[in-house]
Amino acid sequence: MSHKLKIAIYSGVIPSSTFIERLITGLSISNQCEIYLFGAEKQMLRYDKNVKVVGYRNSKFSKFIQLIKYSFLMFFFNRKDKKKLDVILKSKGRNTRLDKVKFYPVLWHKPDIFHLQWAKGIEDWIWLKEFGVKVVLSLRGTQINHSPIADAELAAMYRREFPKVDGFHAVSKAIANEAAKYGVTPAKTKVVYSGLQLEPSLEMEKNKNGVFQIISIGRPHWIKGYTYALDGCKQLKDNGFKFQYTIIGAAGNIELAYQIEDLGLQNEVILMEKQPFNTVKENIQSSDLLVLPSLKEGIANVVLEAMLLKTFVLTTDCGGMTEVINDNVNGFVVPIRNSEAIAQKILEISTLSIEQKDELVNNAIQTVRNQHNEKQLITGMLNFYKDL
Repeated sequence: MSHKLKIAIYSGVIPSSTFIERLITGLSISNQCEIYLFGAEKQMLRYDKNVKVVGYRNSKFSKFIQLIKYSFLMFFFNRKDKKKLDVILKSKGRNTRLDKVKFYPVLWHKPDIFHLQWAKGIEDWIWLKEFGVKVVLSLRGTQINHSPIADAELAAMYRREFPKVDGFHAVSKAIANEAAKYGVTPAKTKVVYSGLQLEPSLEMEKNKNGVFQIISIGRPHWIKGYTYALDGCKQLKDNGFKFQYTIIGAAGNIELAYQIEDLGLQNEVILMEKQPFNTVKENIQSSDLLVLPSLKEGIANVVLEAMLLKTFVLTTDCGGMTEVINDNVNGFVVPIRNSEAIAQKILEISTLSIEQKDELVNNAIQTVRNQHNEKQLITGMLNFYKDL
């Protein structure tokens, strides 16, 4: 290539989620491309020299400065493109000041590839193709697996806009298959698994008090299947099994709180507030088992973290999870919506020998190292971008 690729990684906010930030960092360190970050800055971060932040603070003054700056640049140095974009935005009813604050900087810098992280925003950005920019969309969890099922208008928008996208990044084979319902074709799709930094974790003693520590992470949405996990907990209690089940991110949920009360699990189950990432990791590492009782997933990053932290994983056979977890080899798998299977599997896990535990832990770590390391993520995405 005669120049470094200019790639915009767009989620709408700066910084973004942990797994998107890993992609940004890895791409910048590769020194094979320039990364542009557009959107609202929640906080100031220091990035590598290959990352250019073109953001604005969530205030009227900051947005006004952004609008004046890029309106001036476009008017005096790229008037033709400005006029063309203004016509497009007006035709779509998207020519407000906020729209221009959002769109003008992207057109001015004009990346080679605009990589949108969230499917629901694709209608906002497909106009970039009119200016020679390749549009890439990541297919992730909720926005593919169940949002369009519950929202007919969203599903129709996907079917209308997805065929216009130049390429799709799928976080699992299962989610790529699900997206096919909305016009995503295999020829345009590249499966690239999430990558973790393979840093050695500090050893932490588990199960200090003889009570089996179980943990789940995530918002209390029905798709997460917590109701089935709680029903499984009731069966564990009836069996005389001593355990504590903590759900991080579910504090204040009325439905779960009522179910806990109804099942008499007040002493066994804790609903915690959402926690910082490092605190979540510490909680995972000090637990005996991470449970993912979901009905649908792409590939849950929290499962990969747990495997690397030497915490056993029990997942349902939802979405792409069986692309990661092989039952009784590097973790444990049960059918979705099966509380009895969850309870029975937890009882089995609690009786494993030291030798069995060591083998499972080693297999889990090896799976992450082979399939979900940061190098394979960055190499896979760079090759995807170059092919486009």
